[in-house]
Amino acid sequence: MNGTMEQLKTVKLKNFVMLTLAGMINAFGVTVFLAPVHLYDSGISGTSMLLGQITPENWTLSIFLLLLNVPLFLFGYKRQGARFTVYAIYTVAVYSLFAFLITDVSAIDVSLSSPLAGTDLLLCALFGGLISGAGSGLAIRFGGAMDGIEVMAVIFAKRIGITVGSFVMAYNVVLYVVCGLVLHSWILPLYSIVAYMAALKMVDYIVEGFDRAKCAMIVTAKPDAICTELSNTFETGMTRVEARGGYSGSAKTIVYFVVNRFQVTKLKELVHEIDPTAYITISEVADVFQANQDNMQP
Repeated sequence: MNGTMEQLKTVKLKNFVMLTLAGMINAFGVTVFLAPVHLYDSGISGTSMLLGQITPENWTLSIFLLLLNVPLFLFGYKRQGARFTVYAIYTVAVYSLFAFLITDVSAIDVSLSSPLAGTDLLLCALFGGLISGAGSGLAIRFGGAMDGIEVMAVIFAKRIGITVGSFVMAYNVVLYVVCGLVLHSWILPLYSIVAYMAALKMVDYIVEGFDRAKCAMIVTAKPDAICTELSNTFETGMTRVEARGGYSGSAKTIVYFVVNRFQVTKLKELVHEIDPTAYITISEVADVFQANQDNMQP
């Protein structure tokens, strides 16, 4: 109980503001682009859309979103913690409320076609996926979630010997197959997969950033000169790790340095001018946090 209270004390107003925006964006993408042309979102959202179509009119998307998601978030409470559960339920509540406002209260007609893309399935799939993915990405970035299936994946994936990503993918494959069987057509489920892939890409961009940094690991016998030149050129710090060649046994130094993608070419030129035999590997990093003066973000 004490742990729960401590977590609840750390909730932030900024997160609720951003989660409100996330729910609104997701609702807009789903109700304006996907639902009008009977395309399906992924996870519980997609399941709710299907159930909303095959049940009586008073059982709407908004109702199923709450009925299916909230129990899953509460079920995952012990694993995910109180703060995440509060954020997630709040996000889904906002998503459900704005979906209701758009479909049942506003003057926007989303009953037969998208108000912005008409009946063009490709446009609806792409923009619906991108917009709903932006909402989901914002939710994840600010501590919440838009879909309870991800919580179930965290809890059960290891127990059945698969990854979290595989669990979510398997659920969505089953969902789209069921949609195809119910609709007696595979066109809409196939376009729904296009929307799903667009959403996945947008989630990655929102959570990890559009312009990811690059980390360079430079193995060299001339670390002093290289560190000085890099520091003077890019005006940032780096980390040195003493090492030894696996074959030669000679002393080496690994210089760890973070740059943006526009600086990679310049870095390679500077290093090889000083040490033509230097070994350089470049990797992509999702986030860079400045912890102290020795590891500064470029």
